[in-house]
Amino acid sequence: MFHAFFRSIFRVLPLLLVLSPVNSSSCAMGNKTTEIRVKYENILSHDINELVNMSAEYRDRCCKNKKHEHSKVFFCNDTQEVESLQSMACNMLRFFHKQKISKDFRWKAALVSCGTLQVLQCKCERLKKEKVCTQINTHNKEDTETGEQSKKKCNQEFCELKENISSLRSCWNKFEKIISR
Repeated sequence: MFHAFFRSIFRVLPLLLVLSPVNSSSCAMGNKTTEIRVKYENILSHDINELVNMSAEYRDRCCKNKKHEHSKVFFCNDTQEVESLQSMACNMLRFFHKQKISKDFRWKAALVSCGTLQVLQCKCERLKKEKVCTQINTHNKEDTETGEQSKKKCNQEFCELKENISSLRSCWNKFEKIISR
């Protein structure tokens, strides 16, 4: 009888591990899907569309021709949209101090990234990226480098950021459909 007890426990334990939710993200959104949808639709979606329009102003011929060897491509994983959005937003913040990208574009990208993190109540793993959001929120636009991107010049960092923005937009659209049900 003692052995039957352990057999029943050890059958259930792996099942519990499989069925338990994977929550490796540092997001505290809880069950606030309505609030997230409203903030996304009223604020963040407009900023994302502006950012996409800004990126369209720059020539992307070089982005289409070059395959990026070292670029991180983010996908919106099914059932893990929040974690995907968090990763994309945190990754976009690394472009904030890149001088080859125009200041207005970097600021708008950082605003969208920080907005995504704020709406989802997420944090990045690295504190350095969180400082960018503090800087964005206090509107210290003068504190960053002032390098400007030429519209004629090909720029790998810009291409990577543009891909990231596209992925973020797609993932938000997917997430919005899910929470609207």
